[in-house]
Order: sequence, then C-alpha cells, then structure tokens
Amino acid sequence: MLKQFLPNEHVKSIFEIKPDQLKARGVKGIITDLDNTLVEWDRPSATPRLIEWFEEMKKNNILITIVSNNNEERVKAFADPLQIPFIFRAKKPMIPAFNKALSQMELNKDEAVVIGDQLLTDVLGGNRGGFHTILVVPVAQTDGLATKFNRFVERRILNWFRKKGMLQWED
Repeated sequence: MLKQFLPNEHVKSIFEIKPDQLKARGVKGIITDLDNTLVEWDRPSATPRLIEWFEEMKKNNILITIVSNNNEERVKAFADPLQIPFIFRAKKPMIPAFNKALSQMELNKDEAVVIGDQLLTDVLGGNRGGFHTILVVPVAQTDGLATKFNRFVERRILNWFRKKGMLQWED
C-alpha cells in the first residue's frame, strides 16, 4: 500500500527535467501541479526562468497541462497568460483529472509524466492512475494549512521508505 506514495523519480527542481530526457523515454506530455511545484503557492505568475522552461518544452513538442486542486481564479490567472491548458479543483489524488488531462493532450499514459511536490496528492494520484511520477522539492518552505498537514504525513512516509532502503535520494 505505501508503495503507492513512492515516486518513480525525485528532482530538486522542475528545471532539472529536460526535454531531451523526456523524449528519450517516449514522453510527449507533462501533467504538472502548480503551487510549490512550478512557483511558490502565493506567487501569481510564472518567473522568467519558468517561462523559458515552458518554451523549451513547447519547442520540443512536449505538451503541458496544469492539474491543480486550487480554485479556477488562481489557476486561470497563472495559466492563461502562458496559454497552457489547465484543470482546477482537480480533487487529487482522485484519478479523473489526470485522465482528463491525458485525454485533452490526446496521449497514452506511457507518453506522459506526472510532476508534483506532494506525495499525498500528486504522486499518489499519478501512481494510482498508472503514470510515471516525478516528485520535486517544494519551491517554497511555507504552505497553506491543509498542505502543512500533508507535509507532516509525508515526512512519516518518507522516513519509513528511508528505513526500508527504498529512497534513492537524500533530502
């Protein structure tokens, strides 16, 4: 059961994810979380470096869809200027939003990755849906109330994985 919380990969930042690496694995699409994955949860828009990352993915024909549990106003304000499709109030870790993103991109599961900063929403949902999951270190050290609780639970799960020798990285 706990293996559902174990990501396939772990990176320190979204910027470590390169289009050539994705393409070499046959990946044509990214389903990504927004808050604390792409930008801080309280940052309204993309940074110049993140815009460059999006453009690099686009140049390499890698599609991106933002799947967020946040409200429409927050996600739309971030995604619309970038012309990136999005799904709000996704109810992650429930699987339907992941499948909807996949359908919108017209891809198969093996052609997409799920990227996020939380084990309890992004990784669990992606794994349950049969996707390759990539956990990123949260962009910000602060969180909203619900996320603070999730982080507490995540630390316990990660400690269990660490004791079992199942983690391939250090914090």
